[in-house]
Amino acid sequence: MALKKTTVMVEEEDLALIKEAAAREARPESEYFREAFHIAALRTRRWDEDWDIPRLDFGHPISAGEIDQAVIEAVADPE
Repeated sequence: MALKKTTVMVEEEDLALIKEAAAREARPESEYFREAFHIAALRTRRWDEDWDIPRLDFGHPISAGEIDQAVIEAVADPE
């Protein structure tokens, strides 16, 4: 993918944090900004079609306790 240069104004405190992280992790500062732009771009996406998410009907409202118990049992199940 081709990269395009742009100029962005950022708050000094945010830039300082990016500079510190880049030095600490030995990564270019530009990677942080590309990642941030990518996340912002993904947040703007819209889909024309409805998502095909199945609706589950357990016949009654599910309580938080039932969800907790199901998770505990799933984690404890060796399979």
